[in-house]
Amino acid sequence: MNARVRGILRSAMPSRRRFAPAVLSGFGTAASSIALLAASAWLIARAAEQPLVMYLSVAVVGVRAFALSRGVFRYLERLTSHDAALHRLAGVRSDLVRELVPLAPDGLARSRRGGLLSSVVDDVDELQNLPLRVVLPLTTAALTSLAAVIFTAFVSWPAALVLLGCLVAAFGLAVAVGWAAGARAERSIAPLRAGVADAVHDLLTNLDVLTAYGAVDAAAERVHRADAALRRAAVRRGGAQGLTSGAVSVLAGVASLVALLVAAPAVTGGSLSGPGLAVVVLLPMAVFEVFGPVPLALASWRQVRAAAERIAEAVPEAVPDGLPHDEPAPTDQAPALGAGIELSGIRAHWPARSDTDADASRLDDVDLRVGPGERVLVTGPSGAGKTTLAHVLTRLLDYEGSYRIGGREAREISGDDLRRAVGLIEQVPYLFDESVRQNLLFARESATDEELWAVLDRVGLADWARERGGLEAAVGDRGGLVSGGQAQRLALARAILRDFPVLVLDEPTAGVDPAASDALLRDLLGAVDRDRAVVLVSHVEVPAGLVDRAVRLENGRVAAG
Repeated sequence: MNARVRGILRSAMPSRRRFAPAVLSGFGTAASSIALLAASAWLIARAAEQPLVMYLSVAVVGVRAFALSRGVFRYLERLTSHDAALHRLAGVRSDLVRELVPLAPDGLARSRRGGLLSSVVDDVDELQNLPLRVVLPLTTAALTSLAAVIFTAFVSWPAALVLLGCLVAAFGLAVAVGWAAGARAERSIAPLRAGVADAVHDLLTNLDVLTAYGAVDAAAERVHRADAALRRAAVRRGGAQGLTSGAVSVLAGVASLVALLVAAPAVTGGSLSGPGLAVVVLLPMAVFEVFGPVPLALASWRQVRAAAERIAEAVPEAVPDGLPHDEPAPTDQAPALGAGIELSGIRAHWPARSDTDADASRLDDVDLRVGPGERVLVTGPSGAGKTTLAHVLTRLLDYEGSYRIGGREAREISGDDLRRAVGLIEQVPYLFDESVRQNLLFARESATDEELWAVLDRVGLADWARERGGLEAAVGDRGGLVSGGQAQRLALARAILRDFPVLVLDEPTAGVDPAASDALLRDLLGAVDRDRAVVLVSHVEVPAGLVDRAVRLENGRVAAG
């Protein structure tokens, strides 16, 4: 187990001070259960000898006290353990999100959405089982079993040795059978769950395309296959857990039977009373009832460790090469544009790529200047590095060389602050599953309805919005209810509301019918104020008069001429 996984597991454990009440309450619950059975066994056996009632009164009170204390301790255990675990879980989730933020979006480009969602949600939820279903039951069982063996030794040391031996055998059996029968199934549960999430996500988000190509049935069959595989793994895991629990239960009976055999001669010899014999014979039943959760705890440990390994794989400990790191703290102030932006000798690449793979989409010694109000077209074939350049301009990718904005080096500016000055509209803009109003208010939450209608009119969506029901019209999950051109216009409306001094448009006509692409470009650039700098990234020619000059990229370099 590497240090990264150990760190994740440690982060899931509450502090000792916060978790100690849960352990003490758990021990109180288990000890009360064992004491209740021992007192009951002694009381019944002693009562059969028909002594005076006064000799039974203490045992009667003890039975009642242990019955009440078991319920009280059980309530306190649940209350304190869940409070500690859930409080720590909130911290784990927030820490994980903080680690993901520097990686988004380019550090997560190769992550499957379903798999990443499974790591962030399901695997983090699994971590709460470390204190609740692993540490607490194992600690409680160990402390209680040790106390029970010591108590039994005072009554009959041969019976104590039998109890100790059976407990050790039960633990070894739980480990061996659990690993042999259930380890593989337990390791496969989360990846299979992620596969189901991927299949469902692909079906729902691509339903229109699948319908158009008649592939809905095939996608639905993929969901069914993934679900069936997950169900089979869950059944195998449940069978292994049931087998282990059954074997432990058999050992509980064996412990009582052998305790009877080794303690019975002491009764005939006069060194052990009849009520004492009842205690040492029935006590293993209560001890093994407390020991019963141990096989489940071992299974939970395997699942928790596997979840931590998947989180460690999905979220690297250090920011990968190619992404910005060690940035200054944000000031919530956009840098001044000044004389514009200037790139000199820029080299950049995408993270987590092989050397040969990175060559196709990297920048190598790129120079570029964009002044205030200037409109520059960046063109070139696919893989030339156009999108890489767009992401360098918005500091989503790190760079070598010099990138200055308003005379300041971009490395000296927080990425969040720089993105207040340089805005990016991607090929497929992200639209939230909210209304038109809410999607616009994400840019400027103080905007009035009049300002929203004005910006919709500037981007040519006012009439469309009125036909759809106004500002409350839904856009669907990831913009599923709007066309590619409408999504670009909504994204531009957000950018106008945000008032970026520099706007980068990355292939705005990529998802638009070629016949309508020129009109869309005219509308998009016409809606942007002339004092705003625009970097238009496109692999196709644009209508004359829309840009001031063009720069062509080939193989990550600015082409001559």
